[in-house]
Amino acid sequence: MPEITELAEKLKAEGERVAAFFSELSDDQWQNEVYTEGTTWSIRNVLAHFVTSERGLVKLFERIRATGEGSAEDFSIDRYNAAQQEKTKDLAPLELLEQYKKIRAESVQWVAGLKDEELEIKGRHPFLGETVIREMVKMLYIHNQIHYRDVKRALK
Repeated sequence: MPEITELAEKLKAEGERVAAFFSELSDDQWQNEVYTEGTTWSIRNVLAHFVTSERGLVKLFERIRATGEGSAEDFSIDRYNAAQQEKTKDLAPLELLEQYKKIRAESVQWVAGLKDEELEIKGRHPFLGETVIREMVKMLYIHNQIHYRDVKRALK
């Protein structure tokens, strides 16, 4: 299987698993606290983070693909996440879930449209630093898997 197809399939499968998991949560479970250091994040906040981070990252990946320009040296993940949480604070969990499904489908489509050599384009990722698009795409699903594990722990 070509690497691009494999990456797109991994994103698709992981996205479907995450969407199915979130769709099964009760109204009360959405408020379970996942992170309590600094700003407290509930399960709902984690889903909002999935939506906003992936939306921003895919735009960044496209800019890197097109121009080689990545995130700014002084980019603050914490400031970005706080601002995005503020922007999404009034969205209901089901609205966020629909947005997640949409952005993940767009991510899968974007990855599937890459050429093999584009996986080697370098740019600055806000967390990974200077790296290639291949590693940035892999980080999309690794990032969500880390938070997904934490959400599952918060439900126990």
